[in-house]
Amino acid sequence: MSILFLEYPKCSTCQKAKKWLDENGIQYQDRHIVEQNPTVEELTQWYQKSGLPLKRFFNTSGMLYKELKLKDKLPTMTEQEQLELLATNGMLVKRPLVISDTVICPGFKQDVWEQLKD
Repeated sequence: MSILFLEYPKCSTCQKAKKWLDENGIQYQDRHIVEQNPTVEELTQWYQKSGLPLKRFFNTSGMLYKELKLKDKLPTMTEQEQLELLATNGMLVKRPLVISDTVICPGFKQDVWEQLKD
């Protein structure tokens, strides 16, 4: 199973998640979420496959999210506009983001990540 781990290395949650992956012997491909921001195509595919609300892919606690006042703007935007916005800056994307054949999880949710061991 191929696992993609998107992270911002300075993020403490990302560091904790990476440590968990390493401690559990889970191999993954590491990708810096700002230097290699997910594309609209990737985000669309992951969002559709995840079954999660699109808002879960936004880093709602991030400074950029707050600066852009996205809490008020997102409800009036189309899905396509939201996906295009997410693709403009990795700091808008909830991290860490783990992508595998069976798991797509924005944020470190250990109970969901347990499925990566299978």
